[in-house]
Amino acid sequence: MQTSALPDLAHTDTTPMHWLATAAAMAAVVAAAGLLQPDASASASTSHRTAVQHGTAPVAAPDPARADFPLECGGAGTTVAKQAPGDLDGDNRPETVAVVHCAAGSGTPPSGVYVLTQGSGAAPRIVATLVDPAQKMSVGDFAVRDAVVSATLLGYSSPSIPSCCPDQQEKVTWQWQNGAFVRSSQSTESTAGV
Repeated sequence: MQTSALPDLAHTDTTPMHWLATAAAMAAVVAAAGLLQPDASASASTSHRTAVQHGTAPVAAPDPARADFPLECGGAGTTVAKQAPGDLDGDNRPETVAVVHCAAGSGTPPSGVYVLTQGSGAAPRIVATLVDPAQKMSVGDFAVRDAVVSATLLGYSSPSIPSCCPDQQEKVTWQWQNGAFVRSSQSTESTAGV
């Protein structure tokens, strides 16, 4: 019989205790690795702090509930019927477009459409009036998308038309161009008999 030049490996036979110890050691290594990983929430708060330090934190759109609208409501107060935020002038600071009317108990009070920006004080300030309530229009569909304000304006062909039932509608858009909001009319139609 020839003897081996290699050491005798008979002591390397595995036992259940050996496998249990190996499994426990591997579990400890996996747990330690998990503890050494960066915390996702810590990473998010760090990136938020970094963004704030670099001035890139998102700015909240103005809250129309805090604005003072130029409506004469005879003590009835105002109602913000619709609102939508958007960066209308490309300055990376959102404006809010608000459709506002007097808080009337019945009927269809005329609406004003206002563009608000966050002022240096606490209250937002009006920077543009897109629809003046003196025009005696109300607003149907309304949206702000891709820096364009769109609305369906509802009006009356004559003073004899009841205020509950506008008989004209016009689809319009406004877009900031050369320092002012430019209005475009998409279509005009009568809703009489509808």
